[in-house]
Amino acid sequence: MPVGRDPGDFGAEGGLFRQLRAASAGAWEAYVWHPFVQGLTDGTLPLPAFRHYLIQDYLFLIHFARAEALAVFKAESLAAMREKAAAITAILAETELHLRYCAEWGLDEAAVRAVPETAETVSYTRYVIDRGLAGDILDLEVALAPCTVGYGEVARRILADPRRRAAGNPYQSWIDMYASADYQALARGAAARIDALGESHGGTARLASLSATFGEAARLEAAFWQQGLDAA
Repeated sequence: MPVGRDPGDFGAEGGLFRQLRAASAGAWEAYVWHPFVQGLTDGTLPLPAFRHYLIQDYLFLIHFARAEALAVFKAESLAAMREKAAAITAILAETELHLRYCAEWGLDEAAVRAVPETAETVSYTRYVIDRGLAGDILDLEVALAPCTVGYGEVARRILADPRRRAAGNPYQSWIDMYASADYQALARGAAARIDALGESHGGTARLASLSATFGEAARLEAAFWQQGLDAA
């Protein structure tokens, strides 16, 4: 991250994404700077907490792909359909990468697949899909954005924190993944898509309901972190 850059500068000034982030400032802050994230930053997060998170994150990815499939159906144009179809392919490929990453932490594929979804994982993933089923493409993308954009901001915050443990941090590979140029571009693109859909789908007139969705998704993200700490 360039020196002096605001970790939360995703989206355009005055655009819908920043409006949603500001409207849910408390829930957003509790999510992107959760004690779990702080433990990643200084390397003090208990290993059992991280392992629990990794398994549930794999299960989350499966439903994230399903939500993107729903976005293909809800998409506003053929170009958007193609982008969402490509996202599904990328997420499904990521599940295989995620399993290999889990193996580096002593979690073999059979063990990961055998673990059931927790209540927190079910609550979050089904909430996102429900918003997509009940609403239009903007409702769905707003429900998805805290995950995609939030992880980009989490990585930036970690890099900007003066207490960050850079040398010997066991979680540095995780930090590097979300701080990478590729992921940061993905996060910027997700925020820009919210801004564009806000213009085309009456985002300003729907700000109250969209903010409720965004805030709830951020709250569920924080609960997703918390379950790792609770399992440690």
